[in-house]
Amino acid sequence: MLVRAMPGAEPIAIDCSDGVRLGGHWWTASRRPVHGTVIINAATGVAARYYHPYAAFLAGHGFDVLTYDYRGIGLSRPLTLRGCTYRWRDWGELDFDAAVRLALALDPHGPLLVVGHSIGGFLPGLAASAPHVSRMLTIGAQYGYCGDYARDHRGRLFLKWHVAMPVMTALCGFFPGKRLGWLEDLPAGVALEWSFRRASVELSWPAAVRAGPLGRLAAVTAPILAVTTSDDPFATPAAIRRALSCYRAAKAIAILLKPADLGVAALGHFGLFNASHASGFWLDTLMWLRDGTNPWPDKLLPDEPDPSDKKAGLPWPQRPDIVRYY
Repeated sequence: MLVRAMPGAEPIAIDCSDGVRLGGHWWTASRRPVHGTVIINAATGVAARYYHPYAAFLAGHGFDVLTYDYRGIGLSRPLTLRGCTYRWRDWGELDFDAAVRLALALDPHGPLLVVGHSIGGFLPGLAASAPHVSRMLTIGAQYGYCGDYARDHRGRLFLKWHVAMPVMTALCGFFPGKRLGWLEDLPAGVALEWSFRRASVELSWPAAVRAGPLGRLAAVTAPILAVTTSDDPFATPAAIRRALSCYRAAKAIAILLKPADLGVAALGHFGLFNASHASGFWLDTLMWLRDGTNPWPDKLLPDEPDPSDKKAGLPWPQRPDIVRYY
């Protein structure tokens, strides 16, 4: 697949430990000093090219940047997805792990930073190389549990992603997202793992392997700035807290932004990566990536859940320590 990257990006291959080769781009910082290397992890079913404007922005502000497609997506898609057994866990344990190792080889001295969108903000803790990460910025990061979807959207999203998607996947041997206009095509393993995701993430994994990824998640110590928006139907406060609860050793700040805070009518799950935010939100993210400073100290996620979330049995009453603030 031909992907024309923005100026400043060089195509790069990333070799995973199981022999799978991923496609991506390396963005060399165009400003000195170089503040470190940023790996951008995409959302499920979103090609890395969606994040190229933000990658170019970071490179223009003194960061080397690695963008890449997970196995089965975009530049990393095989000739056919039928028969692919790739799963979400592979994207973290194998793909992100390989991205970290390549970034360290290219820049062994600077801090290694991660920007993760949606599932891309949850996957880093699955990698054995995660301890090399210095700091993480996650945007709308959660792991797709349907009980956390926004109440007003829950029925529609459940039918779309937890009824229609597994049916179409069973019929086609993969999820034909492009044909439906629902993001990129997905390997069957990824689609079905999302469709049948349970409240506790480990229940999606075979019992015999659960200890490994749970232990790696719990061992991550990189500080996390977890940002979501008030109109994100996927990354609700409950979903953010549920995902962060797996990162038990990481200091975390959870931020809730409203569209009005950025002077727009809507943001949703994807809006913060729109280039229209280059002079606002994108600039603010530099404070965290470069200095470890929270640019939104007055936008902390509320400590109390919405009453509807309490009725749904979401994490607050049992786990008041899920989000730990500096």
